Amino acid sequence: MTSTAFSAMGTTVIVHASNERAIEESRVTFERFEQLFSRFRPTSELSRINRAAGRVTSVSDNMRRVLSTADDLRARTDGLVDIGVGTAVHEWGYNKTYSAMTDLDDSPQPDAEPRWSLDGRAVRLSTGTCLDLGGIAKGWSCDRVVEAGHATVASAGGDIRSVDPTLVVEVLDEDDTIAAEVHVGVGALATSSRSKRQWKVGGEPAHHIIDPRTLRPAVTPVLSATVVADTAAEAEAGAKAVLIRGADGLKWADYQPWIRQAIVLWHDGSVFGNARTRVV
Repeated sequence: MTSTAFSAMGTTVIVHASNERAIEESRVTFERFEQLFSRFRPTSELSRINRAAGRVTSVSDNMRRVLSTADDLRARTDGLVDIGVGTAVHEWGYNKTYSAMTDLDDSPQPDAEPRWSLDGRAVRLSTGTCLDLGGIAKGWSCDRVVEAGHATVASAGGDIRSVDPTLVVEVLDEDDTIAAEVHVGVGALATSSRSKRQWKVGGEPAHHIIDPRTLRPAVTPVLSATVVADTAAEAEAGAKAVLIRGADGLKWADYQPWIRQAIVLWHDGSVFGNARTRVV
């Protein structure tokens, strides 16, 4: 077994695989998906779709698959995880890679309700809507790499997919101290945090997790939420929904059969888990 880390999709990707050839196949796969899904590449398929807002656009098979996944997860989270908030993400300052970001003097007033639909290979965005595949694309890509047999474990910015039955993942607090150790095994884990990527807007802290109900950075007592599910895309959506729901997040997670475990780090440093959570 061998492992390596490389940069892709705006984050660090870590892959565990049986040999160097599998590692290289994983690297090539992530690069191919970044060329499709990146909102920072003007030549990406996603950028082409966003430029066509207001009319119907035909998409590639892989784009159709990731959009179908996003559509399903939007429904499962009652609209709280919606890739259509890209315009708000942009207007709140996350309009370039995080390392190049700067603070904003004034708070924006986004008013374009995110509306998009998928019908087969045809996607329609309402005028003013911009898609941001973000964590969904990262999780989905990890799922594809592992399901294709290229890797036993793939992690993209903390979105993890595994076929290693022994895999245990450390959940860290804001000081990078271990808050919990979670058995993932054959499955997936993702963490959504409002404190890892922060900047200031109008002198106040802002972050990249937009609440579709307000089109503003989510106001929540949860600093970070971690979810274990079958796939990394599901874990990513579950973690974001738990974080945005705040005080009701863990209770909501208990009623979602697709969420195996959920853990939240509270604003005061306390750590809580839902009824199904088992730490090691």
